[in-house]
Amino acid sequence: MSEQPKLALIVSDSPKAQAGVETLRRSHDWVPPAEAEVLVVVGGDGFLLHVLHEMLDWDHVLPCYGLNLGTVGFLMNSQHEDDRPIARRVAEAHAVSVRPLEMHVVTQSGEEFCYYAINEVSLLRETRQTAKLEVKINGKVRMEELAGDGILVSTPAGSTAYNLSAGGPILPLGSRMLALTPLSPFRPRRWKGAILPESAEVQFRILEPGKRPVAAVADQKEVREVREVRILACQEKELTLLFDPGASLEERIFAEQFQV
Repeated sequence: MSEQPKLALIVSDSPKAQAGVETLRRSHDWVPPAEAEVLVVVGGDGFLLHVLHEMLDWDHVLPCYGLNLGTVGFLMNSQHEDDRPIARRVAEAHAVSVRPLEMHVVTQSGEEFCYYAINEVSLLRETRQTAKLEVKINGKVRMEELAGDGILVSTPAGSTAYNLSAGGPILPLGSRMLALTPLSPFRPRRWKGAILPESAEVQFRILEPGKRPVAAVADQKEVREVREVRILACQEKELTLLFDPGASLEERIFAEQFQV
């Protein structure tokens, strides 16, 4: 990071973010996003994910430094506990690389969709009927039938979100691994999931899709009545998050593993 990177300010339209950002607006000579070297994103985790998803459609992606004026702020830096100028905070921040997932979906009607996921791709039953899925890894069937509420594939950055709530493992950043975690599995009842290398290609085929419809969700993007889903880590769209020293995402992931 250069000593004085050109910074663009992007603020959530939430009342909390808008009310708390006025001092920051006046504290720096901001540039438009098209001229910036770093995006300073003010809001919560959801807004930062929204900005990151928008960047995936740009010709090139920029590092993002998040300031928390939302709720949880797991991916953000503290807004109030640091008196350093924003330019200095960004220049001294530690960079964390995040590689998103690429979800390719074919629906029952034959439509095809492709969306990115920074946290996870999840398959969820649409009705009271249990979902039944075939699980294939690198072209080989590893599970002929998984019955339950669904399944998800998580990145390390997303492993402390839905994946952790579903009983999945926390993955250290830089591990280049993926978590494959079942959601309320009925059969096989004792299967807890798997940890896969990031290079793995994961495929799901929906069994009895007419009777047991399944939706596929890549972060906020949902496709209903899917027939097949293919998931792989995107090599060309690596994202960069910036964190204050001592408050990196890796440190937060370590701390999360010792919560009681």
